[in-house]
Amino acid sequence: MEPLPTPCPARLVPDATGAGRFDAAYRQAKSQQAVFIAIESQGAWWTVKADALTADPGHRVDDAVAGAARDAVMRLVAAGEVRSDAYAGPVYYVLHGVESEERAREIAAALHAALYGDLGPLTVAVPAAP
Repeated sequence: MEPLPTPCPARLVPDATGAGRFDAAYRQAKSQQAVFIAIESQGAWWTVKADALTADPGHRVDDAVAGAARDAVMRLVAAGEVRSDAYAGPVYYVLHGVESEERAREIAAALHAALYGDLGPLTVAVPAAP
């Protein structure tokens, strides 16, 4: 498979649902030294998973990016868009309870861009409260 572009369009976020698909997607990200991103169906809900530990050893998630991603996850929890057991970084993220595949893809793509230092998509996908 081709490496995911950065930022990754929502439509290209891998669906890692099913036996072996998560492991295959994770191995691929690791072999390409890229930030891992995927969604998984869990019954009626979706989960977003991201991991920057698969990226090139020189890849760093700076404090400002980690803080912005954590704050976005907390806003998603407060809005009821993800469950309160979300794990919010700084380099590994798991967000359970997303209502639709489309929204899971949008959040995943925005988080992927953020982990590469581009906070723009995350700001659009999860805007700060007015």
